[in-house]
Amino acid sequence: MIASRTKSKCDDLKAKLEGKTSTKIETAALDADKVEEVIALIESYKPEVVLNVALPYQDLTIMDACLATGVHYIDTANYEAEDTEDPEWRAIYEKRCKELGFTAYFDYSWQWDYQEKFKEAGLTALLGSGFDPGVTSVFSAYALKHYFDEIHYIDILDCNGGDHGYPFATNFNPEINLREVSAPGSYWEDGKWVEVEAMSIKREYDFPQVGQKDMYLLHHEEIESLAKNIPGVKRIRFFMTFGQSYLTHMKCLENVGLLRTDTINFNGQEIVPIQFLKALLPDPASLGPRTVGKTNIGCIFTGVKDGVEKTIYIYNVCDHQECYAEVGSQAISYTTGVPAMIGTKLVMNGTWKQPGVYNLEELDPDPFMEALNEYGLPWVVVEIHKWWTDEVRTSTNTSLCH
Repeated sequence: MIASRTKSKCDDLKAKLEGKTSTKIETAALDADKVEEVIALIESYKPEVVLNVALPYQDLTIMDACLATGVHYIDTANYEAEDTEDPEWRAIYEKRCKELGFTAYFDYSWQWDYQEKFKEAGLTALLGSGFDPGVTSVFSAYALKHYFDEIHYIDILDCNGGDHGYPFATNFNPEINLREVSAPGSYWEDGKWVEVEAMSIKREYDFPQVGQKDMYLLHHEEIESLAKNIPGVKRIRFFMTFGQSYLTHMKCLENVGLLRTDTINFNGQEIVPIQFLKALLPDPASLGPRTVGKTNIGCIFTGVKDGVEKTIYIYNVCDHQECYAEVGSQAISYTTGVPAMIGTKLVMNGTWKQPGVYNLEELDPDPFMEALNEYGLPWVVVEIHKWWTDEVRTSTNTSLCH
């Protein structure tokens, strides 16, 4: 069963898949903002598990529906409120800003609060089964299990070396992508959050099979869960590569107000500027045939094994054109979709089926790592020279609630 607010998109996908799989595919229209609609669809189709690849705004309603119907839940991104001016949400958000010191609109606390509910129901909720978060979380658990007694530093590096030929486009949902990269960056260090101005920390790295790229520190959701679940970690950071053209376009859009997430009145109609911008930009699903190049996503770990400090790099390289030839999409979709499938498989076959709410690094990494090799995302482990563990912090700010 494939369900979406726009049923025609599901029907198009069904048509593409027919003849390529023996699975009987059904489709349905669904507004996942409405718990009762999700419950009704689950009760009519009776699945064992729901894989949520909708926007993160719907995470909680879908989790509620899974609890009401007794099915397992998997997603790829943590909860984010669509209406950031809602007074009830705002009060909780501002309290978290003061207590924890980071201002991102998305965090795991909302979903972690479902822990006892899923345990009592005997159901599994698997959070963040994409690539980052997801594979990067599994890389962390795998490194701790096989290469370290204790991990002290984690740097997550997300490099997209692809070129789609457009002056400006995003590789996944523009609304989520642009909100993420225009927000203040943050990282975890010495038991607390450190927040910095957006794009204020830049590094260069020579990525295997991609080359030298500029990358910038961002806030990213797996930092929060890894800080909670990797004992002894001293610092966790996330970096993503961007070209100067992308950053110039994004800054211009931000300056003219098109990244705003509040509602404005335009010619008698209420619109959200960033949603209007999304309608103007190329659909990420259309980028597949035009995107060339490779991605390189992985983690650099520094820690101790048998009393000796060491640094390793675990990463995957994925080719855009090879992905398109196989499944008709570019590597960003491929590197998200394959891990989502693997997480779902491991819950359904019982390997990862246990009551409660879990991030991937809390579970045995070995079956997932084996499946990555089997399903088209092979990984590499290399030992490297000492990383940036002794660098001086560049610029920091205290909490900047918006």
